Amino acid sequence: MLDLPPLNPLILNDLVAMALREDFGRAGDITSNAIIPATRRAQAVFRAREAGVMAGGDFITATFRALDAGVEAEIAKADGARLAPGDIIATVEGPARAMLAGERVALNFLGRLCGIASLTALYVEKVQGTKAAILCTRKTTPGLRAAEKYAVRCGGGMNHRFGLDDAMLIKDNHIAVAGGVAAALRAAKAQAGHMLRIEIEVDTLAQLEAVLATGLADIVMLDNMPPALLREAVMMTKGCVKLEASGGVNLDTVAAIAATGVDMISVGALTHSARVLDIGLDID
Repeated sequence: MLDLPPLNPLILNDLVAMALREDFGRAGDITSNAIIPATRRAQAVFRAREAGVMAGGDFITATFRALDAGVEAEIAKADGARLAPGDIIATVEGPARAMLAGERVALNFLGRLCGIASLTALYVEKVQGTKAAILCTRKTTPGLRAAEKYAVRCGGGMNHRFGLDDAMLIKDNHIAVAGGVAAALRAAKAQAGHMLRIEIEVDTLAQLEAVLATGLADIVMLDNMPPALLREAVMMTKGCVKLEASGGVNLDTVAAIAATGVDMISVGALTHSARVLDIGLDID
């Protein structure tokens, strides 16, 4: 089982409040309020309808507790656990109105995050036996980045930077505006503090040579290079910088990319193309 620090509760509760405000609109759950007595209680069971990886259990608790402090949630599957069809993920008991009002919000978070964790796990399995780590990117749903990157960790992946202020990442457009690889790296190094790492993107071995000549980069992103060029890049660098492969990565290509000896493989699809995992909620 993965040892996962929980998602920051401030972020968790803010996301739940945002989603509930969106769903409740101006008048709240007018259907449940009309037909369900305020004193009625119910029990809800979350079940996996297909295989996958668990992520986002805290969203279940936070969603229903935000609606009624009397709700009790028992999470049966820890984040990072494997799910089989029919597995009980969680049981929630409390006022029936809270069960019905929070159902969709809880399922939306759970299905989305489990889907990301499940897709990440498939990529991680493909690169087993190599040193390559699977990384997510900033190609996330606006507002949900922290949660989606947490789900990547649940699936066994690692996080690239969370935002523009985590590290310096010099992309092709930066290089074009700055006047070349060396000029961009010198300018970045002049501004970077001792704790800040510098990564630069290259798409040719000539650019990689220019980067190595400066000695200023900590990480080099090898953009859209086929495996043959990636292997050459690994031999050129001899471990003096970390190498990250990016672009053209999918479940069919990731194993060959990892076999070249790169240190990291970034996969935007983990968060921008993950399918929602099918999870149901049944109220007894």
